[in-house]
Amino acid sequence: MEIFDELVERGLVFQTTDEDALRKALQEGSVSFYTGYDPTADSLHLGHLVPILNMRRLQLAGHRPIALVGGATGMIGDPSFKDTERSLQTTETVLEWTKGIKKQLERFLDFEGDNAAVMANNYDWFSKINVLEFLRDVGKHFTINNMMSKESVKSRIESGISYTEFAYQLLQGYDFYFLNQDQGVTLQVGGSDQWGNMVAGTELIRKKTGETAHVITVPLITDSTGKKFGKSEGNAVWLDADKTSPYEFYQFWLNVADADVVKFLKIFTFLSLEEIEEIGKEFEAAPHERLGQKVLAREVVTLVHGKDAYEQAVKISEQLFSGNIKELSVSEIKQGLKDVPNYAVKPEDNLNIVDILVTAKISPSKRQAREDVQNGAIYINGERQTDTNYTLTSEDKLEDELTVIRRGKKKYSILTY
Repeated sequence: MEIFDELVERGLVFQTTDEDALRKALQEGSVSFYTGYDPTADSLHLGHLVPILNMRRLQLAGHRPIALVGGATGMIGDPSFKDTERSLQTTETVLEWTKGIKKQLERFLDFEGDNAAVMANNYDWFSKINVLEFLRDVGKHFTINNMMSKESVKSRIESGISYTEFAYQLLQGYDFYFLNQDQGVTLQVGGSDQWGNMVAGTELIRKKTGETAHVITVPLITDSTGKKFGKSEGNAVWLDADKTSPYEFYQFWLNVADADVVKFLKIFTFLSLEEIEEIGKEFEAAPHERLGQKVLAREVVTLVHGKDAYEQAVKISEQLFSGNIKELSVSEIKQGLKDVPNYAVKPEDNLNIVDILVTAKISPSKRQAREDVQNGAIYINGERQTDTNYTLTSEDKLEDELTVIRRGKKKYSILTY
């Protein structure tokens, strides 16, 4: 199957410029293409994963990727479909974020071989352009009427948009032109919200060189409820393991709704369409076994964090589910129980099990605490404790750092020392 057809089949094409010309270009030889990533935080998030994986798919099909980190455009902020102006960051902050994003992108692309990927930073050329040259050589090719007609700008006109953000499309358009001249880039791949900025680049290339360039946009990925995918309880799911641990990342995929499984297998994995069809059949026959979610979690966690991180996430899940706390290291416990209540034990605290349950607010009263212990509802590091006279000792400190207390089936708390 041709790469363009595969992208369509996987639901990864929303808009293109001249489709026939684009298909022909992709069939005739290696195409140099780019995708841009503005450093608006110190890590990329799940919303960036689709264009990243598209870059990988195109590279595997023989095309040459340029990963562009927006060290310059990140200082401006893209207004596309944002309700308010972005907060401007310092040069130092943006450049520091840029370094981290480069490292993340390097995990997905092959920087060796015939169609080796190239890493670029638009700060390298924008920092050398003076404003008069830019207005004369670039600005004259953009009309205000055309710039204001872009949906990304129209949505902000009434509420107010600064000239800084208004001019963003000139900068992104120039990126395409610069990479066209410097690296032979003839295709830009990006999110559907970038259409206006991207075609600004194809127009600039046409006006300055007479050449044709192409654009592919990826649709906004939503779940079966229409919610923007990649948000977990209002928070972004990050690709940085320090911001979203591999265990949290694994749990995110494991909890995907049944209606989304096959769709997300096509979008986020490199399993063949034939393999996905077979998995879909097995999953549909026995959805309670959650085969689809398990495969999805395995493939994406391994892709983003590696096989070892995936296996560790599975181990944490299994041991927490079974209550075998002592089978986990402290670092694994911290991953798996990141969001549970913590209580820092003080030197003066009474470590009798009933007293510490109340002090740490695990049980609401001494009477309830005694009942919890006597009824077998309290577990210390995975082991049931039914003696109300039991007192915690150094042996209950895992790696001399913490104690895990569980009340009932699922209510975990951590004591730290």
